[in-house]
Amino acid sequence: MAEEVQKHSVHTLVFRSLKRTHDMFVADNSKPIPLDEESHKVKMAVKLRTEYGSVLHMPTLKENLREKGGPNTGDPYGPKQYSGNQGQEVEYMVTGTHPYPSGPGVALTADTKVQRMPSESAAQSLAVALPASQSRLDTNRTAAGVGDIYRHAGISERSQPPGMSVAMVEAGGNKNSALMPKKAPTMPKPQWHPPWKLYRNFFLFFLKVISGHLGWVRCIAVEPGNQWFVTGSADRTIKIWDLASGKLKLSLTGHISTVRGVIVSARSPYLFSCGEDKQVKCWDLEYNKVIRHYHGHLSAVYGLDLHPTIDVLVTCSRDSTARIWDVRTKASVHTLSGHTNAVATVKCQAAEPQIITGSHDTTIRLWDLVAGKTRVTLTNHKKSVRAVVLHPRHYTFASGSPDNIKQWKFPDGNFIQNLSGHNAIINTLAVNSDGVLVSGADNGTMHLWDWRTGYNFQRVHAAVQPGSLDSESGIFACVFDQSESRLLTAEADKTIKVYKEDDTATEETHPVSWKPEIIKRKRF
Repeated sequence: MAEEVQKHSVHTLVFRSLKRTHDMFVADNSKPIPLDEESHKVKMAVKLRTEYGSVLHMPTLKENLREKGGPNTGDPYGPKQYSGNQGQEVEYMVTGTHPYPSGPGVALTADTKVQRMPSESAAQSLAVALPASQSRLDTNRTAAGVGDIYRHAGISERSQPPGMSVAMVEAGGNKNSALMPKKAPTMPKPQWHPPWKLYRNFFLFFLKVISGHLGWVRCIAVEPGNQWFVTGSADRTIKIWDLASGKLKLSLTGHISTVRGVIVSARSPYLFSCGEDKQVKCWDLEYNKVIRHYHGHLSAVYGLDLHPTIDVLVTCSRDSTARIWDVRTKASVHTLSGHTNAVATVKCQAAEPQIITGSHDTTIRLWDLVAGKTRVTLTNHKKSVRAVVLHPRHYTFASGSPDNIKQWKFPDGNFIQNLSGHNAIINTLAVNSDGVLVSGADNGTMHLWDWRTGYNFQRVHAAVQPGSLDSESGIFACVFDQSESRLLTAEADKTIKVYKEDDTATEETHPVSWKPEIIKRKRF
């Protein structure tokens, strides 16, 4: 039989609860630990040497010396006064190993060597007493002359803290010398680029907008010969267009869902495509048929790229992986695992790192192609990375995210700068050899940037195709043609738009509205 629970009065229970509460909070853990004087002295001595070691040789206020018992009585030079400053209070004492002259232009002799810095009034009287020609010379002296005096005083110029320079303060200032910070660096003037506009041709007026798809145009690529280009759409078709006339040449069907990526091989007459049906296809353009399938992805395939020098295809998917395929054997060489969310974009290059991926997990990964492992993970972005582009000439690349466009340096992914201002979901990036970077966004806006300086020199928001909703104003992909004179965009209004530089524009008619603002390069 279970023991009966002992009953207590409410009064007893309340007091027990109070006792437990008191025991819990009686030890005040928020109180600071009592200061140990010996430890504090050691800490301050180390901090003083670390933080101020480079300026401990600088002048010391005499008031401080007075509190400590006056200057060192063993000073071989003694507390001499300036001849022009007798009876006046000396403001500073310099603790050096060598004497220096009593003023500019005065030779160092036994009578003129001093160990103290003159007061303001003494410096003014000394300047008045100098000959006119000598005064002019001293007026023209720059801060470099201060270095000579410091060297005579046994003080090296290199001992000055980094980022600071010694500059003389003109008469009327509070002190004779001051440590002045250098001027903050400013953004260099950007290179002028002509504005881009929708392409119009006198004989081919319809060329500015190419229509034919029945769904969103999701991807676009230009063939290496610059004769035609290919697009993939949400209508599940792949269409090939003549670049000069804009006429439709061919339609390819085979995907059973949205086509998300297309690319044309420069090494063989093959076209590769991928889509939300998990399929990756290789098309033979001589027969216009699918000749290979690459099976392995477990979800929608969002992008693909071909290696420029070897027969390797790289694809990225919503299954959080990227896969490397042998083009000929269809074998999966590597599965690049590490991302924790859908991989939205992938790029290949001949130099290391040979593969770059951007993901919805907000990271960018640089991969070792041979080992199939991550070399570097870049975590600077705060939102999904949907676009990556490699500069055709520089060893750099850019990534696009709703928080920022960021530029990086290979091979280790060192951060260069932020390109801020395109406040939208950035779906695509493109760059040409002239340093024009294009970013296309989900809201239909397109920004053009100077690659070197990050200056946003143009913003474009083209009108949607008649009959489309305003909400169908989105840019999913953009690419320069091989001549880099035309820019093609794949858009949500089911059209492909062609842009070209304005030949009539000059730097006078379209000046750069640029101001030399202070550079603020943040890592995040």
